[in-house]
Amino acid sequence: MNNYFSNKSLLKSILKWKWHVVAVTIIAAALGAVFSGPKFITPKFKSEAILYPNGLSEFSDETYTEQMLQIMESQEIIDSVVEKFDLMSHYEIDKNYKYAKTALLGEYHDRVSISKTPYDGVRVKVLDKDPQLACDMVNEIIRLYDVKFAEIHKAKKWENVRMFEKQLNNKYAFIDSLKRDLSKITNEGEMLNYMYLSKGNSIAFFSENKDNNSGDISTAIALVELIATETADYTDVRHFYEEELRQAEGDMTYSNVVSKPFVSDKKATPVRWVIVALSGIAAFLLSLLVVAAIETIDIKEQ
Repeated sequence: MNNYFSNKSLLKSILKWKWHVVAVTIIAAALGAVFSGPKFITPKFKSEAILYPNGLSEFSDETYTEQMLQIMESQEIIDSVVEKFDLMSHYEIDKNYKYAKTALLGEYHDRVSISKTPYDGVRVKVLDKDPQLACDMVNEIIRLYDVKFAEIHKAKKWENVRMFEKQLNNKYAFIDSLKRDLSKITNEGEMLNYMYLSKGNSIAFFSENKDNNSGDISTAIALVELIATETADYTDVRHFYEEELRQAEGDMTYSNVVSKPFVSDKKATPVRWVIVALSGIAAFLLSLLVVAAIETIDIKEQ
């Protein structure tokens, strides 16, 4: 019952001050519309791209998308973008200011957003008062990513090429020494097909030719089998070597852009109607609090 009378009293107070509340709300909304205009808040335009990693190698336990995020957010890429577009001047930061670098990075991170999408892609978004610059910055971040990852990728591939090349040289020398050892045992050694000579065939071959300077049959059989095994390994290593060399020498991009950036013709911020609505709502609620306070004081004084 007390709540009923309290609510009724509150309603009466609102009705009593209704024109004041309405006036304050309208004025606040109007001020929100004025101060959210381009004369007070510089409008910013958005440009964004969505892309996926392509042709990456696993250098750590991170996913390909996480690798892409780490590289795009690296200080090296940030510094390159800042220098290319002279963002210190564009953001109107005094180079002589004691904390100019901190202010610059703060502006950059406020305007540049690099995030993971729900489908393991990467979204690169830039807000700027210049729509063309926003678009150019998105494209530059993607280009720098490709350049940086190419450096990392190719360095790793060339390292693998050198490793496999060393293995090939060692295996070739080892196989050659085995062939020389076999040729000392049998004159037929150079004519054998080491790759396809089975153990049974090798036993039969050396058994039939034991009087023709075949030498120790068991040693010859072991050499033939070892040559076949090492030759197969040599072929496998050569396959890996050629693949790593192809990637080390090749030129490719390491990102698939599925949504390209474009020069926007519509501002993204500020959203004027949101500011107007919030200003009006805030003013309305504040007016109710003021009315309640005034009415409470009046009741106490009576």
